[in-house]
Amino acid sequence: MPDSDTVDWQDFFGFAQPYDNQADAIESALQVGRANGYLAMEGPCGTGKTMAALTAGATLIHEGEYDRIVAVTPVKQQLQQFIDDLRTMNAGLEEPLTGISLVGKRDLCPYGREGVFPDDVSTHDRCEDLRENTARLVESDNRSDDRAVASASVGGESEEIWWDPQLGSDLAKHARPDGPGQQTFEDALDTAGATSPYRRSQPSAPESMAEGDDTPLYCPFEADWFARNKGSPVDFAVGENHVVTADDYLPAATERGTCPHRVMGVLLEEADVVVGNYNHLFDPDSRPLLESILDENTFVVVDEAHRLEERVRDLLSKRVGRATLKRARNDCDQLLTRARQTAEHKQQVRDCLASHDVPLDAVERAREFYDATLTWLDERVADHLTEEFGPEWRAGNTDVLPDRTLEVPLRDPETVEQDELTEWAEREGYAGDLWRSLPTVGLAVEDAVDELGLTRTPVCTAVGAIMSHWWETDHASYLREVELEYSPADERSVERPWQTQYTAGLVCFECMPGDSLREVFDGLGGGVLMSATLEPLDVFSEVAGLEALRRADRPVVERTYQLPFPESNRASWTVDATPFTAHNRGDPDENADPETWNRTRDEYAHVLRTLARSPGNVLIAMPNYREAGWAGDYLADVVEKPVLVDESSANEETEQLKQQFFRGEGKVLVTSTRGTLTEGVDYDGEKLHCCAVVGVPLVNIGSPRVRAVRRAYADAFGEDNAFEYALTVPAVRRARQAIGRVIRGVDEVGVRAFVGRRFTAGARHSVQPYLSPGEREEFVRLTPEFLPGQLESFWEEHNRR
Repeated sequence: MPDSDTVDWQDFFGFAQPYDNQADAIESALQVGRANGYLAMEGPCGTGKTMAALTAGATLIHEGEYDRIVAVTPVKQQLQQFIDDLRTMNAGLEEPLTGISLVGKRDLCPYGREGVFPDDVSTHDRCEDLRENTARLVESDNRSDDRAVASASVGGESEEIWWDPQLGSDLAKHARPDGPGQQTFEDALDTAGATSPYRRSQPSAPESMAEGDDTPLYCPFEADWFARNKGSPVDFAVGENHVVTADDYLPAATERGTCPHRVMGVLLEEADVVVGNYNHLFDPDSRPLLESILDENTFVVVDEAHRLEERVRDLLSKRVGRATLKRARNDCDQLLTRARQTAEHKQQVRDCLASHDVPLDAVERAREFYDATLTWLDERVADHLTEEFGPEWRAGNTDVLPDRTLEVPLRDPETVEQDELTEWAEREGYAGDLWRSLPTVGLAVEDAVDELGLTRTPVCTAVGAIMSHWWETDHASYLREVELEYSPADERSVERPWQTQYTAGLVCFECMPGDSLREVFDGLGGGVLMSATLEPLDVFSEVAGLEALRRADRPVVERTYQLPFPESNRASWTVDATPFTAHNRGDPDENADPETWNRTRDEYAHVLRTLARSPGNVLIAMPNYREAGWAGDYLADVVEKPVLVDESSANEETEQLKQQFFRGEGKVLVTSTRGTLTEGVDYDGEKLHCCAVVGVPLVNIGSPRVRAVRRAYADAFGEDNAFEYALTVPAVRRARQAIGRVIRGVDEVGVRAFVGRRFTAGARHSVQPYLSPGEREEFVRLTPEFLPGQLESFWEEHNRR
């Protein structure tokens, strides 16, 4: 590698000149990268954050400081931005950086994509089964001769191989439409515009490789991977400027007859830049895909970092549904039933379990525990519903039950104490040694079920892992709950009346993701965490684990950049209206008639009507979907343009609503600030001209999970900071994300309005200090009566009425 003093980051920068602040962002990232530290960076749209991070990372790789960049983002659009910017960078380099974007196994399996697998089995589970079958079939011991295969190069390292490549090749050939043993011609499997060398149906092993009377199904794509000694016939040349996506390696691998997911795994170990989603870095179940490249030689880039807390909290929380718990019990029960049939069967079961050092009575004990837990769960649900909503539901009158998901906390969320399920288990004699043994027992049961050829797909290993996690984790950082997910069902298909309304599950909810984030970041060389809305940066550094790294002498640098587009092109107001709180505004359903509105709701009706009449497309973000419904109903009667109302709905419906908003003349779109249309959506060009955020979008502060998070944050960061860190700051970031949808380019013109007194400086419970320095300076306070005149003047100035 060349001496670091001779490396100029401008050699890697993909454009002629950097934006304002972009050069400083690159220099700051280089500073922390060379010191194995982290940069927390707020940069609005137009800062060029993606290119800045990639430029710094490429420079550090060239200097020899790092081997690779791993970039993660929760937004598909941003993932594509990384790919586009890397390709732009590579276009000007003599030695381009190799890059790959990652997708899930479900999106890559040719059989799963084309619906070849049975409907009742997930692609992931089916693939795992086929991989195991294929691995057994290609083991060297299956050869009829004594030829040995010594080693192969896998992931850049020499590995003693246990498989026979020739057997893999034989299996791949056997699956071809005209392969050995084929009596009739069958069409080849096509996917992603590519034709594979294999027939469409799932092949069975040839008789010569049968396991007794069994000829297991296998995967020829997996077999071909073994035939190539775990190598890939696809390289980075198939992608534009040496950057490959699933659009490149999926069809290329399919045509060559090798597993696309395996190809992705081989390429990511060789890549200079790996782009994935949050799961790949922060989810313990998905992280193994990247485990081999996550070390001190990795420079990490975390995009949309304002989402870290919420997303990682979801990834680390564990849930096991009642139906899955029942399946785990039945897994054990089926094996025990087999053992009771004959003395010979009992010995077979014991022999299978012995390889895991699991006795038969341990399986019996696990089955008993799962069965008793199911009974406890049913009784706890019934008791809760009776206490909260009365006993009428027990007679089938489920109309008294609410049509929403319910939380049943198993401890006081504001007190660190043992949960009810654990207390019950200890009283019943189900102590820690049993809980801790459940993953091992589950794995032994699953292997025995498979080895004995019993017809079921077990779940007891995964369930055992969740139950062990339940026992082992502390009660300060985790809240245990029963979750009743609203999921209406036919009464004829349920065991208990409440199941017509709810699906029950046990949830171990993660309250403190910062501890896990610190561990992840501490295991990497350094990097950049960036977003358009990270302020206040001191709070972000605390909750994201960066402050703990700083205390351990790892550098942490914070930078905030302002919106770079002309200030004259935007009107930015804080409308000083009565705080739009639940207490002040009342219930929207009880205030549907304007004749019954209180003064607060009448005041906001005036403000919303004025903003909705602003020229072009107007986005109004209300605190929740119920208030969005009220606002939409009102505005539909008082404005002349079409009014669209967003609801909590499936992604497909939301996408259709968004496209309808973009088409044709100006419209009003009313949504929840906490919905999916207020961040991660690019309202560029003429798609949006005005955005108003009404009220501070706090989550339900009475929710058990929110109360538990607040308690955990009080313990970690101090009682005085708990509400601010856990609730206020995330809510203001949501509001800032929505406002940030308006101005996306240098020539764009628009109006941004925070509506509500709490956004103004000096107000009681003001959130104005949580805006960025530039926003605090730029947003101008005005009262509702001055809003119409100011709005009209702004658009007259910009020649739009």
